[in-house]
Amino acid sequence: MSYLNQNKTPLFTALKEHHKNNVIPFDVPGHKHGRGLKEFTDYVGSTVMELDVNSMKCLDNICNPIGVIKEAEELAAYAYGSDKAFFLVNGTTSGVQAMIMSACQPGDKIILPRNAHKSAVSGLILSGAIPIYIQPEINSDLGIAMGVTVESVEETIGRHPDAKAVFLINPTYYGATSNIKDIVRVAHRNAMAVLVDEAHGAHMSFHEDFPMSAMEAGADMSAVSTHKTGGSLTQSSLLLLREGIIDPFIVKKNLSLMQTTSASYLLMASIDVARKQLAVEGPELLQKVLDLTRDARSRINKIEGLYAFGTELIGTQGVHSFDESKLGVNVRKIGLTGFEVYDILIDEYNIQVELADYYNILAIVSLGDHKEQLDALVEALVDIAEKYKRDEEIKVVNSFLKNPDVIVSPRDAFYSNKKAIKFEDAEGEISGESIMAYPPGIPIVSPGERISKDIIEHIMLLKEEESLLQGTEDPYAEYIRVLGLGSKR
Repeated sequence: MSYLNQNKTPLFTALKEHHKNNVIPFDVPGHKHGRGLKEFTDYVGSTVMELDVNSMKCLDNICNPIGVIKEAEELAAYAYGSDKAFFLVNGTTSGVQAMIMSACQPGDKIILPRNAHKSAVSGLILSGAIPIYIQPEINSDLGIAMGVTVESVEETIGRHPDAKAVFLINPTYYGATSNIKDIVRVAHRNAMAVLVDEAHGAHMSFHEDFPMSAMEAGADMSAVSTHKTGGSLTQSSLLLLREGIIDPFIVKKNLSLMQTTSASYLLMASIDVARKQLAVEGPELLQKVLDLTRDARSRINKIEGLYAFGTELIGTQGVHSFDESKLGVNVRKIGLTGFEVYDILIDEYNIQVELADYYNILAIVSLGDHKEQLDALVEALVDIAEKYKRDEEIKVVNSFLKNPDVIVSPRDAFYSNKKAIKFEDAEGEISGESIMAYPPGIPIVSPGERISKDIIEHIMLLKEEESLLQGTEDPYAEYIRVLGLGSKR
C-alpha cells in the first residue's frame, strides 16, 4: 500500500459538507435534524442532531462501502499496519464475534484464555465453536489474572492440534500483555489463525513505549476499541485484518450479520477523526499520558499501604510487557477492598474509576486527561488511606477460578431447555447462562460449564461486596438457569 495522508478525514469532511448544504430531509431519522426531539436537542446541541443522518450516496454505506467510508477505512488500516480495517458501530463486541465466526465453524476448536471477555463467549455461541481454555498466569499478591505463556499455548496446541484458532487478549484490563509475537509464530507454524481482543490497546501502535500491537506481531485479526483509549465516541471500534489465513469476504459477510444497517455517522466520523489524531499527534499526546501516569504511580507508591503496580511486573509469569496507561492500585494493605475504595471515590470525592475487584482499583488514563485530574485522584487516595485504614489487611485468597469443566458446547447449552434454581443450590449443575461482574465483563461461569462449589462461593463473595452482576435472567442473580438434563452429579 502506497503512502496515505493521515491528515485526511474523508468521512468527517463529507459529513461536514453535507451539513453545510442544509438539505431538507424526507428520510430517516425521524427527529429531522433534532426538531422532532426538542428537549434532547436543546441539551446536547443542534449540531449533534443535524449530524445524526442516514446513509446516502454522498456519505457511503457501511454495509458495502465504496466511497468515503471505504477511504476512511483504508486510512485506518494504514495507520494500524493492517491490510483491511472495518468500522464497527456495535462496539468491539461485534468485532470479537465476527472474528470467531470468521475463523471457526460449528464444532471447530478454538484455544482461548479463561479471562476472555463475555463477547468471546457470545462468539462461541454464534459460531458453534468449542472452547479449549488456557489458564492465564495468576499474580497471587495482586489477586488478578495476567497473560498466558508461550509454553502454555504450545502445550495446549500439542493436545489439540486440530484447533482452528488461538484467541488472545492484548492487553488485559490491568495492562499485562503476553509474548504475542512468539505466540503468533507458534500458532502459524501449526496452521492456526490468531485472533486478538485488543479492546484496551487502541493507542499502543502510536508510541514506542507501549506494548507491541497485534498487527505488529503478525496476528490475523484484532478488534480495537478506539472509543476506550483512542478518543472516539462510545460504541465505535475497528476490526483489523491481515490477509492470508482468513478471507476478507467471509469477515465482511459475518459483520453484515452483526452490525446495524443504519450505522451512526456520529460514531463513524469520530473513528475517522480519532484515527487522524493518533496517526498525526499520537506520539506527542501519548507521551503526555505516560508522563502523567508515571508521576501518579510514583506518588501513589509513597502512600503507606498502597501499591500502584507497573513495569516492574515485566518478566514475571504472564507479563511480557505492560501498558502504563492502566493505573492499577492494590489497596488490600490498608484493610479495604477495591470495591470499598471504588465506592468511596465516587461517593465522597466525585471520582469515577474504571473498575474494582477484591484487592484493586483501576483508573484508565488516556488522551483527555490532565494533571489536575491525576492530582485529584492521588490526593483522594492519600485521604482515604488516612481516614479509612483498618488495622487488619485484606487476606489474599484465590480470587481467580480454575479452568471450568466444559460439559456441553456454549451453543448447545444456550439453545437447550433450562430450569431456574436457587444459585446456592446449583453445585454440580450445568449452567445455561453466564454470570459476570461488569466491568470487566469476564464470565465466572458460561453456558455449558459445570457449576462448582468454588464458583458459588466466588459469586456469593461478589454479591456481599455489592458488585454489579450480569448475565442471568434473574436481575439479582438469586436464581440461575441450568440445563434440565438431570445434570447434577
